[in-house]
Amino acid sequence: MSHAHDTSNMRRVTIALVMTGVFMIVEVIGGILSGSLALLADAGHMLTDTMALALAAVAFHVSKRPADTKLTYGYQRFQILAAFVNGLSLLFIVGWILYEAVNRYIAPQEVMGRTMLIVATAGLIVNVISFTVLHGGDRENLNIRGAALHVAGDLLGSVAAIVAAIVIIYTGWMQIDPILSVAVAILILKSAWALVRHSAHVLLEGAPDWLDIDAMQGNLVKRIPEVASIHHVHVWGMTPQQLMLTMHVCCKSELGNPTDVIRQVKALLREEYGIGHSTIELETSDCADH
Repeated sequence: MSHAHDTSNMRRVTIALVMTGVFMIVEVIGGILSGSLALLADAGHMLTDTMALALAAVAFHVSKRPADTKLTYGYQRFQILAAFVNGLSLLFIVGWILYEAVNRYIAPQEVMGRTMLIVATAGLIVNVISFTVLHGGDRENLNIRGAALHVAGDLLGSVAAIVAAIVIIYTGWMQIDPILSVAVAILILKSAWALVRHSAHVLLEGAPDWLDIDAMQGNLVKRIPEVASIHHVHVWGMTPQQLMLTMHVCCKSELGNPTDVIRQVKALLREEYGIGHSTIELETSDCADH
């Protein structure tokens, strides 16, 4: 990822962080003045989102630090760790929403519909702006995706609160609030689980989903005449955009310049598979690891 692109992502997360944090305070004040537990609960949700966005912003800052003797690959993986934590926090939020929804459906609580409508509408505007800012960032970056999912959850929550407020104002049916909360929770759950699964795959140093390793090995053998076979292939990523590879390349007996073979393998990996960091071990007889 380029420095300019990374800086743009950090700026977008910071803007969303400030907007979410400021409106969280507004929502707390609105909840206290109106006596609305629903608004105070949503403010608690936004507090969690503010913390998640702060973590995302810190992750972008930390990931820019250069590699050192303790972390020789640098700090890029911190972004993935932040995305994983954000995904887990989203799952926690979903569980909390479902728990509260059941309790409120069984024992409906009085909600001031008009105050709820005003604050929820303001929240919708703030969340739309924040989501637009984040959505314009790098969509392949898991840290940006995690931050955007938190804001999307708030956005859906604001829409649900507006609909619930209108129903409460005109019908007085309080159960609409927990019912719509469950619908929003289910929508968040799918995206949150995908974020946790994807970031965990990167943290476990799994190969990219799109990469067929057997086909890649066959392509290298076919395209480079000196290569007889390939084994001990390991592919992973510091981030989904920064792929790394190690492999053993068994060469034919009439091998010429070994460095030329390595250059050809590296060039093909870089140009056709986007693997910019590769370590190639050449062999002309039995594998040294056997």
